[in-house]
Amino acid sequence: MILDLLSNAGRSLSLHPLFAQAFAFAHRPDAAALPDGRHPIAGDRLYAVVARGPGRPRAEALLEAHRRYIDIQIALGSGTDTIGWAPLAAVAGSSTGFDEAKDVGFFSRPAEIWLPVPPGHFAIFFPEDAHAPMANPGVALHKLILKIAVD
Repeated sequence: MILDLLSNAGRSLSLHPLFAQAFAFAHRPDAAALPDGRHPIAGDRLYAVVARGPGRPRAEALLEAHRRYIDIQIALGSGTDTIGWAPLAAVAGSSTGFDEAKDVGFFSRPAEIWLPVPPGHFAIFFPEDAHAPMANPGVALHKLILKIAVD
């Protein structure tokens, strides 16, 4: 897991060959104006999801993890996204199942750490990172999630 300023994204480009394209998309001047839903960048290897919704209480934010994709999560607008985190190894025994088609598994154990991700910041979650996004109750959230294929 990485948490940093979006202005420092260049430091993370060497971590994956598609990170340069992903962060270039995030820096588009119209990124915050994109409609909700999936936006292709490089087919199924790299795409963006724009999402809006109300923040939820931490107790309702289930940890999730992905096997095929790395997530880069970026808060847009004015709301701070609070994202729970735990190492996948610590919560793996509490899995409620894995949906291969959607590349997501959920876990019943609580997050170990809660990270505020305000606008102008990003968080990267690798397959070994369980994460629980949108855990800021009463806040209208608007976010960009970049999905990068692991291989």
